[in-house]
Amino acid sequence: MKVKLFIATVDVLYAKLISDNISEHHAGKIEVSTCSTPEGLNDAISKQKNDVALIDAVLIEYADISRVKLPLLLWSETDTDKALPDGPEKINKHQRISSIVASILEQFAKVSGNSYSADSKQARITAVWSPAGGVGKTSVSLAYALSCAAEDKEVFYLSLENFLSTSCYLSGNGKSISTAFEMLEKHDGNLKMLIQGISCKDKGITFLCAPENYDDMCILSCENVRELVTTCAELSDELVIDLSSACDPRVREVFELTDNVLLVTDPSPVTCTKLTQFITQNNVFENIKEKVTLVANKGAIIHEAVTNSMISLPLIQSNDTNEVCRALSKTASINCSSNISQVQTTFPV
Repeated sequence: MKVKLFIATVDVLYAKLISDNISEHHAGKIEVSTCSTPEGLNDAISKQKNDVALIDAVLIEYADISRVKLPLLLWSETDTDKALPDGPEKINKHQRISSIVASILEQFAKVSGNSYSADSKQARITAVWSPAGGVGKTSVSLAYALSCAAEDKEVFYLSLENFLSTSCYLSGNGKSISTAFEMLEKHDGNLKMLIQGISCKDKGITFLCAPENYDDMCILSCENVRELVTTCAELSDELVIDLSSACDPRVREVFELTDNVLLVTDPSPVTCTKLTQFITQNNVFENIKEKVTLVANKGAIIHEAVTNSMISLPLIQSNDTNEVCRALSKTASINCSSNISQVQTTFPV
């Protein structure tokens, strides 16, 4: 199902620009029609079943907006001296069309309930985790995501770390993931549509921007995490989840949902000690062992196989995070041409 968007504006050139852009870049989400006269506006509202009406200030006084599920006011700075009507949410026409689309989907997600259902995918879910911080989880996560994107997969990268470093690798000006957290907490609205609206895309990877506040991530419940992960999985072929180094109930919830777990280690004694403790003393490992791939990063040497599959990554000397990520993504070990849990490599003793 697509959102039926009706745009009413006296600016005919603007109507054509936004309509053409949506038809070209967002046709899978939105079906758009336009008009530029009060007569056309009233005819469309009375006869068409539109989900959203985006109406400029000049025409909105002629519209019976009560007949539209979500009326929105299209305005610009030149309208500030006029008496704008109360009620409808306002959207500034002078911004990126992708931002306008995001705002439309975000607003409609809040009022549409669960009646809206986009075409669903079912991603293969890969979680990247380590009991120690600083081992390169995010680099491994994004290297794997990049290699999947290179295979023409729809890739979604979801960071559930307490403190995110996503902006060091990916660029985007979408709304914060906190918007999704708010909907999860209220259990109200269509989360899938909201995520489609607020997500960004860079280097072929779809992702969500950092929380507005650290505490926003902390209040997520296991139920929230499950709903967030399963929703993102419906929007992609490959879902890559970058986890924090804790082994709390939320991380274990993700482990249950995943097809693969990339367990990252490095050569440091601290990491080796923590990894040994996790493997030998924690029953969580026994529950996920069959889907674990041990990733030896930063030149780590593996002395003994503890899982059925392992990956050895090269030591890359660079302070450029994007360079490291790109280099790792091109190695034979990080790719999605086969099930990653079946990858076998030779390790130094």
